[in-house]
Amino acid sequence: MSDGNKKYLTRMGDGEAVQLTMDEIRAEVLEGMGDAVDRGKAKPLDESDIDRLVEILTMPENAVSVRPEDEVVTTFDAGTLKLPVRSLIPVDRSTDVLIHERVLCSDSMELCSTDYSYKALKNIVAEEVMGMEQALQTSIIPLFYGAMPNMGLYTMPDGPVPNWSELLPQGKIKEAMEAQEKAAEMCCHDMVRVCSALAEAGADGIQFDTAGASGDADFLAALNASKILSEKYPNLYITMGHSNEYTLGMHGRLKFEGERLAGTYPVKQVKIAEKAGVKSFGAVINTNSSKTFAWNLARAVTYVREASEAADIPLLVDVGMGVGGVPLTNVCPIDASTRASKAMVEIGKCDGL
Repeated sequence: MSDGNKKYLTRMGDGEAVQLTMDEIRAEVLEGMGDAVDRGKAKPLDESDIDRLVEILTMPENAVSVRPEDEVVTTFDAGTLKLPVRSLIPVDRSTDVLIHERVLCSDSMELCSTDYSYKALKNIVAEEVMGMEQALQTSIIPLFYGAMPNMGLYTMPDGPVPNWSELLPQGKIKEAMEAQEKAAEMCCHDMVRVCSALAEAGADGIQFDTAGASGDADFLAALNASKILSEKYPNLYITMGHSNEYTLGMHGRLKFEGERLAGTYPVKQVKIAEKAGVKSFGAVINTNSSKTFAWNLARAVTYVREASEAADIPLLVDVGMGVGGVPLTNVCPIDASTRASKAMVEIGKCDGL
């Protein structure tokens, strides 16, 4: 029986430290799980899983971990942007890869460009091929090449098609849908072009990061590109990270292999990605910064557990700044990040982080 008056250090969704009792933490867990059940029609956690999540959230250690036999692989998005761009450490990309391999003991790494969008990369693909070849010659760990579909770049004034976000409020529904369909075709073409060149250069894999950021057409572009590449290069490892727990229906009628994309949650997203030849999928559950860490983590784990059970490919859940229950703050508290990781592995049953 817990001491009802004892308070435990925990967090809010923005990283602020707060003190809550165990009963208050349990109430937050139940409410967060309930939100996933109500909104996403996800299956609720078992009582034993709820008890374990509360136990993880109230562990006295600052940093927690899993048992050696429960360790999972780690992957990165924006991999070679972490040190030279995010941390302002003056190293080139090949050195960044080696630091992650030989100092940080990363399981894999991603080579990428500062402009993290495939539309921009098609203009410098020759240089990116040379960068990949150089990095592959000095490193051992699996090396991906990654960027975002970022379909919004294809809209005017910088792109060739009208902006559907401007057309929709004007009631120009047909024109908005046609613009998205055209942008999705162009986006898919650019992703296949860039990724084919990197595959020929020897890249171990390709990442489509933040798919669906511009809605269901954005997700469709990434799926179509994945299918083309998986058929063209059967041994190429394609991983895809979604942008949201809920696929926004900016178009609303788009389908892939007979499955409507708008309104899909992680359990359906991962199954659709499987059909496209994707080898692993990054489920994303957004953090609500005004709610508690316990609320956000319970909600995220509920979605992930259901998706993990349904998936036939590895589920590499996103646990970075503002996703996967992790607080929305530039420097995440280690007590929150390690608890999120532990809960995703032990309760969410994910295959990687």
